[in-house]
Amino acid sequence: MLAARRTAPEQFAGMWEFPGGKVEAGESCEEGLHRELREELGVEVLLGAEISGPGPQGWPLNDRAAMRVWLAEVTEGVPAPLEDHDELRWVALDPLELAALAWIPADLPIVTAMLETAGVS
Repeated sequence: MLAARRTAPEQFAGMWEFPGGKVEAGESCEEGLHRELREELGVEVLLGAEISGPGPQGWPLNDRAAMRVWLAEVTEGVPAPLEDHDELRWVALDPLELAALAWIPADLPIVTAMLETAGVS
């Protein structure tokens, strides 16, 4: 699993998250994800299954926003921290390895769901 360490905003700087970003007007969620991954990581991906969140919009981030998460395979490029991050790390779906990272609080339920999806606890 690819984790990205944020550089901003200040309250999240140094914390880890799933790469991606906001969907712009006129984009589908999938189109926005592809654009964000090109901009932030310099990669093209093939999207796989979505990791379903607890609500119709996915995983709640706050009272105004939610995040959707897909499994993906890099098909072009090598991920690099081009924007908003200072480090990327491939992390095994291992509870101890994942617990060693300081995750943004909103991403912790998704980490747990990824472990459950993989049958790891």
